[in-house]
Amino acid sequence: MKYGIQLVGVGGQGVLLASTVLGSAAVSEGMDAAMSEVHGMAQRGGSVQCTVRIGQGVLSPLLAQGEANVLLGFEPAETCRNLVYASRDTYVITNTVPVVPVTVSSGLEEYPAVDDIIKAVKDSGVSRLIAIDAVSMAMEAGNAIAANSVLIGAMSAVPGFPLSKEKMLSILLERVPAKAKDVNQKAFEMGYEAALKCLSPQ
Repeated sequence: MKYGIQLVGVGGQGVLLASTVLGSAAVSEGMDAAMSEVHGMAQRGGSVQCTVRIGQGVLSPLLAQGEANVLLGFEPAETCRNLVYASRDTYVITNTVPVVPVTVSSGLEEYPAVDDIIKAVKDSGVSRLIAIDAVSMAMEAGNAIAANSVLIGAMSAVPGFPLSKEKMLSILLERVPAKAKDVNQKAFEMGYEAALKCLSPQ
């Protein structure tokens, strides 16, 4: 079994931390893991994407179009832009809070309404969508910067996800400062519960 996760966002959102947690948790549970280099501009505001593949015998981190089991989007427009990696069977998890680029804040471009972005994701054929306000949940947990932990928690709730929730949380907490452990644990659990709610029959 091989499992592919495509992570996308902008610099400063914690995409690399999330991919490191995935890779470390996989190795800790006895699986092979391959992680791509971060593409795009790593500094705050630039597009970033990272691919993680886990499973026995995984050698390459590369994913073909439509091959991702999970598309984890830290920013809604970046999620929409990377739907090429998703198929109808892909679980698409996206934060609904935009990071407005300089070209928008300076008035040169317009950022689409988030509702329109979510509609575009659904219209693309995605049938397994988890759309959550990770920033508000992180703020409720104690710090907006923990939004990445919300999204990691949400990913742990995906049916058939090959890594245990407990291992993901354990590895995450090893990689955050001691003073931030409680906040990140709360954020992780909130993301997990929010994802379960999104996935439950309405």
